Order: sequence, then C-alpha cells, then structure tokens
Amino acid sequence: MRKHALDLKETEITIKALSNKRRLLIVRFLRGKRSAPVGEIATSIKLSFKATSKHLSILYSAGIVEKEQVSLQMLYRLSPEMSHVAKYISNSLE
Repeated sequence: MRKHALDLKETEITIKALSNKRRLLIVRFLRGKRSAPVGEIATSIKLSFKATSKHLSILYSAGIVEKEQVSLQMLYRLSPEMSHVAKYISNSLE
C-alpha cells in the first residue's frame, strides 16, 4: 500500500475504535492518570470488568492505549505514540 492509503487506514481504525461512548469514557478517564488497572477503569465508567477489558483490547489494537502486566494486574495508560487523530479526540474530551 502507498503511504497515503496507510494513513487513511490508520485514521479509519482510530475513528472506529473511538466511535463508542464507553471507549471515549475510558480515554477521558486515562487522560488524568499515569496508569490504571482494569478494575479501577471499570468502576469509573460503571461497566463490568469483562466488558471493560474488551473495550481496552480494542483501544490497544488501535494503538491508543498501552498495557503493562504488574504482578496479577494489567495496567493501562494512554499511548504517547497514538495517532494525531487520537490525540486530537483525546484532548477534546472534557
């Protein structure tokens, strides 16, 4: 694929990942945190642990969040490498 087509595909993946209210709530929550475990994120957005994990998986696949295993917990944080589109959307969430 040409670079332009790759950029469009990346933008499409980002927009699809962020086109969900719960995932936007996760991004907004993580903006104010260095990192957070799934349980804390789930409590904050009032969603089950399992459903939150699924949403985090989608955000991870899109390069919007990073994860790190610490002991028995998986910690998530916003990726400093996220696309400019994701950064723009993240910064516009209040």
